[in-house]
Amino acid sequence: MMQTEQQPQHQNQLTVQNSGSLSFSSHLSKEDEEISKSALSTFRAKEEEIERKKMEVREKVQLQLGRVEEETKRLASIREELEALADPMRKEVAVVRKKIDAVNKELKPLGHTCQKKGIQGSPRGV
Repeated sequence: MMQTEQQPQHQNQLTVQNSGSLSFSSHLSKEDEEISKSALSTFRAKEEEIERKKMEVREKVQLQLGRVEEETKRLASIREELEALADPMRKEVAVVRKKIDAVNKELKPLGHTCQKKGIQGSPRGV
């Protein structure tokens, strides 16, 4: 019998506690909402800052890449100069070979023409 009396009394206490927590809960939800808005604005500000820094880093990387390309070209020209110093005749020899090749290309058709004329002009009965 004592247990049955305690159960309704316990339920009444829960009801009182619940109704009190409801009004407290609505008060908290406004605070929670303000906190959420504040957290959201802080999050967005951080996000914008991250994006800004990302763009700055991207710009720095692009500048560095440009410098690297310029230095690569400069190193290539220095390498060519060093190779020319190591073998000064190599460049001249290459130029002469190109000229010889060009002359050979011009002479080839002339040679064929001369051979044809030589065959046609030679006496057949000899």
